[in-house]
Amino acid sequence: MAGINKVILVGNLGKDPEVRHLEGGSSVAHFTLATNDHYKDKSGTRVERTEWHNITAWRGLAEMAEKYLKKGQQIYVEGKLRTRQYQDKDNQTRYITEIVADEISMLGGRSHGDAQTAGQGSEQAVEAQTFRQEPEIDQLPF
Repeated sequence: MAGINKVILVGNLGKDPEVRHLEGGSSVAHFTLATNDHYKDKSGTRVERTEWHNITAWRGLAEMAEKYLKKGQQIYVEGKLRTRQYQDKDNQTRYITEIVADEISMLGGRSHGDAQTAGQGSEQAVEAQTFRQEPEIDQLPF
């Protein structure tokens, strides 16, 4: 039986997505997502902890992220946990763990200013929507 690698997160964007458009026509978006939980310490004081997650979205999801997602917005992300390595500027091997998104849903129906009308008091309502990444041919399970 194959293993399962599935991550589900609901949190708030820590920054606007950074999107790069690659030579082959593909797009990739990177952004951070904050999730919060809380617990009581030994003295009974409530302690809140924020966990930051690195999210990567490809192709259509990257384009959707660029168009609709803004810092502070609450979203649902479903994807796979991936760890990759790279060489930093000092030629040291570094590792980064990220969630590669398969699905992103905007939650809360929050309004965002349109880029061209920002500062003019005009806002465009963004409804809660779900976007899914279509699997590549080599990702099909059969």
